[in-house]
Amino acid sequence: MDAASDCGDYGLTIIAFVGSVFSPYYAWARSRREADAENHVALNVAMYGRGGYRWSMTERGRRDLNRSADRLTIGPSSVRWSGAQLEIDIDETCVPIPRALRGRVVVTPASAPSEPFALDAARRHIWQPIAPVARVVVQMDAPKRSWSGQAYIDSNLGSEPLEAAFMSWDWSRTIERDRTRIFYDIVARDGSSTSIAPVYGSAPPSDGSPVMPPGQVELKPSLWRVPRKIRSEASQATGVLETWEDGPFYARTLVGTQIGGERIRAVHETVSLSRFSHPVVKAMLPFRMPRWAR
Repeated sequence: MDAASDCGDYGLTIIAFVGSVFSPYYAWARSRREADAENHVALNVAMYGRGGYRWSMTERGRRDLNRSADRLTIGPSSVRWSGAQLEIDIDETCVPIPRALRGRVVVTPASAPSEPFALDAARRHIWQPIAPVARVVVQMDAPKRSWSGQAYIDSNLGSEPLEAAFMSWDWSRTIERDRTRIFYDIVARDGSSTSIAPVYGSAPPSDGSPVMPPGQVELKPSLWRVPRKIRSEASQATGVLETWEDGPFYARTLVGTQIGGERIRAVHETVSLSRFSHPVVKAMLPFRMPRWAR
């Protein structure tokens, strides 16, 4: 899930992992034997904004995982579907500087779930927007912050490691009051590429059917020199507003872009799985992703 404040001052990303594809512990376990995905779970929370940046991604073991049809609990944090809203209770500790990250997030979907999309020809990797258009209310106790705004929820499912199928991807979603457009550009391990561009919301086209995307515009590389591109109608109207995450294989960015003749903002992420698969990069990850397992 990712959320943006209406006023643009704050953003929040929450990812619940069961068998995290970015977990070095899960990768090391898989390299030795068949690994238990439910022994590698985490709730990743990243909060962005003036004076409120926080990051937590603590991996936990099977004993700290409980789930049912409407609830997922990972350690002290939980995600619950009430029937109309998604309620997320966060109780985490930041890394690398230990600080509390605690609060409640309530997401109300404004659109129905999309049909799933296969990201590869063998259909080993499936992506599905669950609530492509939604509203969010954020009430954080530590740090003390609150806001409301637009939100988006999707889901990913795979039967093999991402780096086995893909070299990289660029993904973005537009931040619009009653509509979102998603651009997903994937480069497979064999060099072939796939582009997915659905639109959701109250204005047509709005049913999630793919549309013809505009061309790609190169963005300024991240500090780690990760290349990044975004779909936009005008290169001169496109640029990085804020870089929220900047790592050796991943960057998450707030971008100013132009779509449908309008200048709008978009949340953008780029992933280099060629870099992620490097042993040195995986050895760096525990500094941002400690493991606490009982």
